[in-house]
Amino acid sequence: MRSVKRIEIISDSIEFHKITAALKQAGIARYTVIRNVEGHGIRGTTTTDLDGMENDYVIAICTPTQLEQAIELIRPILNRFGGVCLISDALEIRSIQLEE
Repeated sequence: MRSVKRIEIISDSIEFHKITAALKQAGIARYTVIRNVEGHGIRGTTTTDLDGMENDYVIAICTPTQLEQAIELIRPILNRFGGVCLISDALEIRSIQLEE
C-alpha cells in the first residue's frame, strides 16, 4: 500500500479535454472518466434531458508534488467554466508495482 492523493473533478464535458490535459501536464497520466453524470448544485439540477449539457466525472490519484501542480492548472479551468474539484487522502493497493 502507498499513500496517495485522490482528485475527483466534476465538470462540463466540453472542458474534459482541458482538464485531462492539465492532469497530464502535471505528470498524472492515469485517470478514469465517468460520462453523463447528473447532480444538483449551485446552478440547479443538471440532467442531459433538460439542457443538452453533460457533466463528466474524472478521478485520478497522484503524489503530493503532482497535486500542487495539478491544482494550479485545474483551478483556472474550473473558475472560468464551472465545476467542482475534491481532494482527499487515499491508500492505493497494487498487486504489481508500476514505474512512477
